[in-house]
Amino acid sequence: MNRHHKGVAVVGAYGHTAAFVVAELRRRGFAPLLVGRDATRLRSAALAHPGTETHVASVADPASLDRALSLAAAVVNCAGPFADTAAPVIDAALRAGIPYLDVAAEQAVVLETFERYGRRAREAGVVVAPATAFYGGLGDLLACAAMGDWPDADDLTIAFALDSWLPTRGTRETVRRNAGRHLVFTGNRLVPPAGPPATGTWSFPPPLGVQEVTGLSTADQVTVSRHLRVPEIRVRMNRAPLRDLGDPATPPPTAADGSGRSAQTFVVDVVARRAGAERRATASGRDIYAVTAPLVGEAVERILDGRARRTGVATAGELFDAPDFLRALAPAHLTYTAPGEHRH
Repeated sequence: MNRHHKGVAVVGAYGHTAAFVVAELRRRGFAPLLVGRDATRLRSAALAHPGTETHVASVADPASLDRALSLAAAVVNCAGPFADTAAPVIDAALRAGIPYLDVAAEQAVVLETFERYGRRAREAGVVVAPATAFYGGLGDLLACAAMGDWPDADDLTIAFALDSWLPTRGTRETVRRNAGRHLVFTGNRLVPPAGPPATGTWSFPPPLGVQEVTGLSTADQVTVSRHLRVPEIRVRMNRAPLRDLGDPATPPPTAADGSGRSAQTFVVDVVARRAGAERRATASGRDIYAVTAPLVGEAVERILDGRARRTGVATAGELFDAPDFLRALAPAHLTYTAPGEHRH
């Protein structure tokens, strides 16, 4: 399919992360179609991206979604909470026969997407890629890069370090909606935590160094466990951003440069262990919301130009050559290192 022939629909196009996604799609030569239920906010979003089309559509009105997606080569769902939007937009994508991607960080939603749509998407020959974002997508790609040619591993840890976390309104709503629904992956199963989160320390690359960390439940436990043979998948995060997230007085992110990125910095450090050996893959960069845009933009481009390895519901690590994908984002969007590779 000629990627210039049709546009890429962005549902929830006036959200914080969506603004980065729309700009990234335009940078890559796509024609974003701005989709949302609020006509006024859509018009405001279109002013920031002259020449883009807008389509008023609601997840409560399947016909409106069908009209919006009829002009699209693919759809990116940025409209949270995804517990409300993922299923209706996936259904519309399957009716249209086009790839679906989202930026969901909600464990339960990502898991439901695999369980509910695996067979339907495969039979339709359509790619459905949930959690193609900072949480769920980046950790999954790094896990694949860390394991390399290992067929399995004894355990895998994904460690996040943020220097701060200024959450969007959508993030706060996601946290509220998902309270009490968190899972951990242990003994080859996703199960509710047996007790309070594990605590300890983690030695991150400079300049962060050793940090106090705590256990966390993210979409990464779902995405990684779907295709990598690892019985124990742990996620850890340093404590400072979790304190920010838990404080209702913490403000939302503010732009620190012309691209709209905040000054927040991050490191994602993934370590796989097997029979006493250890492999590590690491990515660092700025702004966890902004970095979602090149992740999803690269995925859209590779799906539409035929570089996806399969159809059906799949993670970024299943769909693409993970090291090649990550190298494509460096150094403009992140710094990436992995076993046997130079720093990119």
